[in-house]
Amino acid sequence: MSSSSTSVGPVLQARGISKRFGGLQALSEVDLTVGQGEHVALVGDNGAGKSTLVKMLTGADSPDSGEVWFDGSVVHFHSPLDARRAGIETVYQTLALAEHLDVAANLFLGREEYRIRLGPFSILNLRSMRSKARDILAMTGVQIPDLRAPVLGMSGGQRQGVAIARAAGWGSRIIVLDEPTAALGVQETAKVEEIIRGLKRRGVAMLMISHNLRQVFDLVDTVWVLRHGRMAGHVSVQDTVAEEVVAMITGAHEATGTEFA
Repeated sequence: MSSSSTSVGPVLQARGISKRFGGLQALSEVDLTVGQGEHVALVGDNGAGKSTLVKMLTGADSPDSGEVWFDGSVVHFHSPLDARRAGIETVYQTLALAEHLDVAANLFLGREEYRIRLGPFSILNLRSMRSKARDILAMTGVQIPDLRAPVLGMSGGQRQGVAIARAAGWGSRIIVLDEPTAALGVQETAKVEEIIRGLKRRGVAMLMISHNLRQVFDLVDTVWVLRHGRMAGHVSVQDTVAEEVVAMITGAHEATGTEFA
């Protein structure tokens, strides 16, 4: 349940990714790079192609052309499960939690431990799963008072914390977060952001889709900007300001002045 690698190159790359849906060119020759332990934001206006690119990177869809590289090799994920097995975990806005189950059961969803395996008569090793669940939550900084409580009764911030802990707790090389605080209040947003900072301290790479530029500048190292299905560019947050990123999103940086003549 730790993250480690001997690789020194980028952990995840898109190279020349293109995707068309009927008459719509969703992505055109898109490049993107996430380095080892780097936190990256992918931003752009609605319809820019952010979700489509993430689907290409995480096995939910396949590009028409271009390549996805992971740990220095070309990969061909046929499903999100393939990407997950490789070490790419994705936390979507919908979270994909089993709300009627408790925290430990959600953290071990698909990875259950058994005392006895006899098909429908199998017996879960609940004690071991709850013990390891506490370790995972502690490691990721997620605070849940009662691990036996169903996720259904938890706050949005706690639920998001469980989803991130599940993604981070299994040796993931990179975590992809889709608008991780879009539906949260100020206090819960702050808690989730601290969990994300904890991932950074542990050296877990992250790719985050976000419309919140304050959050982007607080949490990431590099911002990549998609505009109309093309990569408008990328900047280091230390070397730029929010206004420059907004100009890239809107296309104002491409203006020549003749538009207003």
